[in-house]
Amino acid sequence: MTVAVVILNWNGVELLQKFLPAVVEFSPKAHIYVADNNSTDNSKAYVTQHYPEITWIQNHENLGYAGGYQKALKQVKEDIYILLNSDVEVTENWIEPHLTAFKENSEIVATQPKIKDYNNREYFEYAGAAGGFIDKYGFPYCRGRIFETIEKDTEQYNIAIPIFWASGACLVVRRDAYWDAGGLDEDYFAHQEEIDLCWRLQLNDGKIYSIPESVVYHVGGATLHKSSPQKTYYNFRNSLYTLYKNLSKKELFPIVFARLCLDGLAGIRFIFQLKLMHCFAIIRAHYAFFAEISNLKKKRKLIVQTPIKRLDSTIVKLYFIKGIKRYDQL
Repeated sequence: MTVAVVILNWNGVELLQKFLPAVVEFSPKAHIYVADNNSTDNSKAYVTQHYPEITWIQNHENLGYAGGYQKALKQVKEDIYILLNSDVEVTENWIEPHLTAFKENSEIVATQPKIKDYNNREYFEYAGAAGGFIDKYGFPYCRGRIFETIEKDTEQYNIAIPIFWASGACLVVRRDAYWDAGGLDEDYFAHQEEIDLCWRLQLNDGKIYSIPESVVYHVGGATLHKSSPQKTYYNFRNSLYTLYKNLSKKELFPIVFARLCLDGLAGIRFIFQLKLMHCFAIIRAHYAFFAEISNLKKKRKLIVQTPIKRLDSTIVKLYFIKGIKRYDQL
């Protein structure tokens, strides 16, 4: 079982200098690639000089996370892809537990490690924690993180379990399953594209697992900080894309309509918080979603519509009204 570690880069030479040495040290059996989204800094010179064994893949424009990986991975032939953010510190033996899971269970098509906060190392990291889930209306949450509440890692989630989505910060996926599901949707550009991919992997009867025996540390927010209105725009727009593409015909209208209403409440909350640009970002996201519906309809035809288990409620109500802040309280 051959392994490719593929790091997407855009003007990230400082991140490469900081985190690439550990990737090289702790990935002796993997082929390492850097997929570059048309950087203008000296990233290529640094990698070529210090790590000539690393394969450089050049994209000729900034295609974002989804497009950058989708184009680069067409040149990667290994059996297992590891999509690794450039701001992730890997640890010793971080790859082998994933390979063991794949070997022991042929139904597992994608996994993620336990993802902890690089700057606050006793805590989980926002983007993935110990495995991702979504609620009935497409709101994501994690084992170890619900909205802004991030748990301390006390080894409470140290058992490998099925999850709904694996984090794009460190996504391990079988190559054949990736392409059978269509890969990442380039129209997302960035944020929540891994949720859409994992949904489609499950529609193809694959299973997604959290593998907490493998541990990495993620800085997070290296491209867009989580408080950025542009990130709010991508998250709300792309979540609607994912629902429209993957819901069964019976669920489609009531779920999307309810989600639009819940987004409206989120916008009102932003107004009360005086975060007007975030409210405007939600409005822009809705306009972009409606403008894209004809294209999304075509994508629905590419998959078999079957129900996939999600939280049969809304995490919004459980968190903001019932006060449930931790995954183990659900």
